[in-house]
Amino acid sequence: MSKSLTKKEFIQKLAMKMNTDEKTASDWVDGVTDSLYEAFKEGQGVSLTGLGSFYLDFRGHSCAFKFNPSQKLKKLLGWSSTYTGDI
Repeated sequence: MSKSLTKKEFIQKLAMKMNTDEKTASDWVDGVTDSLYEAFKEGQGVSLTGLGSFYLDFRGHSCAFKFNPSQKLKKLLGWSSTYTGDI
């Protein structure tokens, strides 16, 4: 299994990709994370084109957190996909 990026490593990559400093990239990551938590807290799912959909599956008195990957991500992972663009 591949090594996972830490949050710090991810922020460094994002800062380089966005041509900004790590503080700004960290603020963006925290803002996205907080916004996701707020949506889940309200019982909403979140769909991010090109990545996939995060959603809560309510069953009785409990719920499960689920992720449905986009076709692009499925293609990247070598799964069955209808995506025809570049990876």
